Parts: sequence; structure tokens; C-alpha cells
Amino acid sequence: MSTARTSARQMGVAVRSVLVLTAALGIVYPLAVTGVGQVAAIHQANGSVVTVNGEDAGSALVGQSFTDADGAALPEWFQSRPSAAGDGYDGGASSGSNLGPTNPDLAAAIDERRAAVSELEGVDPGDVPADALTASSSGLDPHISPEYALLQVDRVAAERELDPVDVRALVESAVEGRRGGVLGEQTVNVLQLNIALLELDT
Repeated sequence: MSTARTSARQMGVAVRSVLVLTAALGIVYPLAVTGVGQVAAIHQANGSVVTVNGEDAGSALVGQSFTDADGAALPEWFQSRPSAAGDGYDGGASSGSNLGPTNPDLAAAIDERRAAVSELEGVDPGDVPADALTASSSGLDPHISPEYALLQVDRVAAERELDPVDVRALVESAVEGRRGGVLGEQTVNVLQLNIALLELDT
């Protein structure tokens, strides 16, 4: 009898513990974190949405393609890096290609991208930076290197009939430094750069 009562008591304690922890960690804690986010960092908590003329243009945290329906680069826009997420920058299919550096499919894709960027920008294939050729590990990176952004200046300026000096200055002003001055590399957010380009073009 004592063993049965002990087991029943332990089962009751276990059930109550599960219910309390479920309520605390599954309801109270998420609501508390959401509330703090809505007060302390509402822009970031709601997806860092970027708006143009009152309409959502995208997120500063998720890249997007500036291409036509066939996937060809729209030459009047700065181009993002390649993406392996679904059909490209699909937040529901975040991933890299998972192909190793000696994989023949990856090598072929890099060669194809190098030729395409070289032709689009009118530069030597050897001058195409690495981030124009490979996807990020998430496939959602909204940034490119300053080198890749600057490589696109002459083409964008010509397409929009702008002074290349002004477009170059726009790129240089869009360069984001290392986090804390130490972590990572300098980057340029492509969406925000293209929005600034719109303002320069008006």
C-alpha cells in the first residue's frame, strides 16, 4: 500500500510540475519577452520591416532578389548575392547549398555566376568578388561586400543616367562597419542601398 501511495504521490508531483513549467515557459515567458520587445525594440521585434512611401518594401534582415520573372538581373538595381533558399531568399526554406568546395556542381555554378557577373558589370572575371559567386549559409543574407557594391556602380549609374561619382558616394555612405568595431566584415545592405538609390534618382 505504501509503495502504491508513494507512486501516486510522485505521479501527482510530476503532473503538477509539467503543468506549472508549461504555463511558465510556454505562456508567461514568451508573453513577457514579447512585451519587452514591443517596448524596448519594436522595429526589430516586428521583423525590421523597411517601408517606402508608406508601403512595406521588405525586411532589413532578409535579402531579396532584384530580378525579372525569368531570374535575369534588373540592371537598374544593385544586385544581391546568390541564394540557395528555395527559389531564392525564401524565408521558409532557409539553407545553404551544403556543397563542398570540390563539388563539381558548385564549381560549375560558380563558373556560371562568374561569367554572368563579368558580362553584366563589364569587368574581368578575375575581378568578381566571392560574395557575388556563393550563397550565404542561411541563403537569406541581405548584405553584400563593399567591393561587390562598388563593382556595380558604373552599371547602375549608366542605367539610371546618374553621375557615377554620386552613386559611388551613395555606396560608400551605406557601408556598415564591423559589429563593435571588431566582429565580422564591412557590409552593405542591398535593400536599403536600393531605397537610397530611389531617393537619389528623384
